[in-house]
Amino acid sequence: MTSLNRVQSMVFDCAYKTGNNMLVCAPTGAGKTECAMMTVLQTLEEHLDHGVLRSEDFKIVYVAPMKALAAEVTAKFSTRLQGLGLVVKELTGDMQLTRQEITDTHMLVVTPEKWDVMTRKSSDAALTSLVKLLIIDEIHLLNEDRGAVLEAIVARTLRQVETSQSMIRIVGLSATLPTYKDVALFLRVQDKDLFYFDNSYRPVPLETSFIGVMGNNMNKQKAAMLEVTYRKVLERVQQGHQVMVFVHSRKDTYKTAKTLIEMAQQENTTSVFDCREDPKHTMWQKTVDKSRNPQIRELFSSGFACHHAGILRSDRNLVEKVFGLGLVKVLVCTATLAWGVNLPAHSVVIKGTQIYDAKAGKFVELGVLDVMQIFGRAGRPQFDKSGEGIIITTHDKLNHYLQLMHNALPIESQLSSSLTDHLNAEVVLGTVRKFVLHPID
Repeated sequence: MTSLNRVQSMVFDCAYKTGNNMLVCAPTGAGKTECAMMTVLQTLEEHLDHGVLRSEDFKIVYVAPMKALAAEVTAKFSTRLQGLGLVVKELTGDMQLTRQEITDTHMLVVTPEKWDVMTRKSSDAALTSLVKLLIIDEIHLLNEDRGAVLEAIVARTLRQVETSQSMIRIVGLSATLPTYKDVALFLRVQDKDLFYFDNSYRPVPLETSFIGVMGNNMNKQKAAMLEVTYRKVLERVQQGHQVMVFVHSRKDTYKTAKTLIEMAQQENTTSVFDCREDPKHTMWQKTVDKSRNPQIRELFSSGFACHHAGILRSDRNLVEKVFGLGLVKVLVCTATLAWGVNLPAHSVVIKGTQIYDAKAGKFVELGVLDVMQIFGRAGRPQFDKSGEGIIITTHDKLNHYLQLMHNALPIESQLSSSLTDHLNAEVVLGTVRKFVLHPID
């Protein structure tokens, strides 16, 4: 038995046999989804009465960080649980459910913001009181701006457990993170229910490359990044691999894809990316031609595609499908695809590390957790035996990312930035009735 199998056996045994809160920190592909499934089965077993499932007595909530991941999780769990007659539905900004549909659903897949809104409303108290299992995926988002929402959800859930004296199991799933003991303490996880595995347990080896470009102005640096990106993409596609190129604005997805195509035309290498000889291409070309997105229609014949949150859900699904079938060699996308979506990319390239922070009103450097998530899209275990992550930045930032990737940053609370909003929500709910101010020494 391999070390990975021993790890999975140990985690799965705890997930199924106990009803305790759990935290599993493991590299990509190390069985976190299967762990979640075991906790679902354990919850179902608790509601069996002489072989009959009391489906009206419980709800399971799976908190996924992105709408794109929520759709994938919904499809995956629907397939696995349909034999038990369980209904799994997505409840996000893209997918709304009626009151009756929510009542008839056993497992809800939600985004943090959606579940935060639902648990704030007293009209949904009957629904939240039925929740017996809360699974929070990618819990290292606690370190991001949205982390305050996750903190509020967990605090509200723990308060509900205290006031109602009913058990709600909380299960946190995460990539490897340094301050995992602090996160476990926050989730009320006992030491025996805490599982932490470093990247040596990654089932698919990941090779990482860091490239710094020179240039005395921004335009020259951008041109150099495009040139390096083209070279790396061309090399990988010539080797028979598919590549995902991550950029940091919706507009730049199409712009980068178009520029890469033009560079291929100048060097007469367009045939490397051409997928029209694939027998499936003609059929899918007809489907792509029906897309309402002109950019997707234009890029597809060249073996390229673009993907971002501003594209309609149906068109995003189409892009993911044709890339999964190998009819697109290069997918240029934003971080929408960084959070958990499984696609057969052997290599991922991060083109540039400057992103615009609307709250700060300026450009900031891409965070290390975002880099780790993007690299996690390379070499998925169901598609490949190895993966490659390439980050292209300016030369002056090269050492910064080398240090960050080898000395992971701690997970810090972000609640203080939006404390007023969340505190007011608790006052309205009635969970907070008075304040006690303690002087600071």
